[in-house]
Amino acid sequence: MDEFIPLSVPNLKGNELKYLTDAVEAEWVSTGGAYIDRYELEFADYLNVESAVACQSGTAGLHLALILSGVEADHEVIVPTLTFIAAVNPVKYLHAYPVFMDCDDSLCMDMEKLKEFCQTECDFIDNKLINNSSGRHIKAVVVVHVFGNMADMSAVMDIAEKYNLKVIEDATEALGTFYTKGRYKDRYAGTIANIGVYSFNGNKIITTGGGGMMVSTDSDIMKRAKYLSSQAKDDAVNFIHNEVGYNYRMTNLQAALGVAQLEQLERFISTKKENYSIYKSSINDDEMGGFRIFDFRDDIRSNYWFYSLYIVNPDKYPRDKIIESLAKANIQTRPLWGLIHEQRPYLHDQTYKIEKAFEFYNRIINIPCSSNLSSDDVYRVIDKIKVIHNKGVEF
Repeated sequence: MDEFIPLSVPNLKGNELKYLTDAVEAEWVSTGGAYIDRYELEFADYLNVESAVACQSGTAGLHLALILSGVEADHEVIVPTLTFIAAVNPVKYLHAYPVFMDCDDSLCMDMEKLKEFCQTECDFIDNKLINNSSGRHIKAVVVVHVFGNMADMSAVMDIAEKYNLKVIEDATEALGTFYTKGRYKDRYAGTIANIGVYSFNGNKIITTGGGGMMVSTDSDIMKRAKYLSSQAKDDAVNFIHNEVGYNYRMTNLQAALGVAQLEQLERFISTKKENYSIYKSSINDDEMGGFRIFDFRDDIRSNYWFYSLYIVNPDKYPRDKIIESLAKANIQTRPLWGLIHEQRPYLHDQTYKIEKAFEFYNRIINIPCSSNLSSDDVYRVIDKIKVIHNKGVEF
């Protein structure tokens, strides 16, 4: 049996052990310690923003971002259906209501449909966008940059300005991606909207095992994020808390990992770009009419986090059969997430013209993309896909 090729695993070949050992020897292992401050400062410096706030997870960051955007019970938040469920669950934490939007050809939110929804399905009254079907106030939009691609931020920021909406960038999959042209040239994913959130789960481009980060162009928002994430502590000596806070701070051990990982981020991106180029040049319409590698936008420098195999003819090449065939060859792949509006907790929430998301759900498979993936492994995956293309899959 060939060696197992995982989908996406950490690359821990830098100073991780050195910094972790230092944190342990200093006995700062919890939510205080020098590495937390260092990680926040170096992360903000990388993104060219004023400050950053470390937290326990991307989900925790999104929860705080919604709170800081003024989302409350009975508000509505426009969200994508094609995303990981963590981008949507925090809306429910606040007893607010999601409204699900379709994706465009980038896999990110369809801004034309968002604009159309605001124009035709809502009224703008007293500086509030009101959903005609529910009568509720739409307060915010959560935009997810999917797989290292980037949503059309220029469009969503214009819509938000017109209708007084807060925009939250879920950049959990797009650390290092930035625009190379246009209105937001050189701006990183997560740094354009009111608040941006990142994740450092084990499969992300850099990892702290768990953990996340928040950034904002508003320094007051960042101060309040740190306050709320630290149990809203107003007097640390006498344990005085004037608001309900959260235990959402990152640990020093996690931050030590993060500092070491951030040092290697550009190298990881370079490797992932090289492997993506091999995949793309080998799996294309000329050589394999049944498959192609999904493109990233041409106006960004992507971080190439996940690679997507697009099935041109899913009737001939069923998605699940391809996944099964690759698994038999000891190659791990995965389908897209189940669309969120079809998940049990969200069956009764509003949707708007969900069409393209269904197409991509049936046609996309994520293939191995780790930053420590060798070119030999890439070619082994390609060879197996070619065999499937030429011989088909068993029914």
